[in-house]
Amino acid sequence: MIFPATTAVFAGLLALVYLGLSGWVMASRVSGNVLFGDGGDETMLKRVRSHANFAEYVPLALIVIGLLEAGGGGHTLVQALLIALLVGRILHPIGMFAPPNSPRQFACRGGGILLTMAALAIAAIALLLRLA
Repeated sequence: MIFPATTAVFAGLLALVYLGLSGWVMASRVSGNVLFGDGGDETMLKRVRSHANFAEYVPLALIVIGLLEAGGGGHTLVQALLIALLVGRILHPIGMFAPPNSPRQFACRGGGILLTMAALAIAAIALLLRLA
């Protein structure tokens, strides 16, 4: 087994994005005096869900991609999956604040979701195929 260096680099980048999202939520909590939940504020809800959605998907994706890399998965595949994950996780919160049914909402939120799901699905299948 090799150290998953490429995954480690992207884990660091994604951690910085997560910290940015955390700060974004905290700033909204302070300015809106919302100590728990969303306080009935739609903007706060969107920020909280953007942050939570990141926390729900990124750890598992990094684990699966890291295992794929450590198990000898191709560097190009691993790098493509990690780029897709990073771009998807940056696009998603942008799309959360786009006007409903707008091209930006479709491209950013929808694109972010699709990139994240594709990265996770392809990584999972590639990992299972390596073990078969």
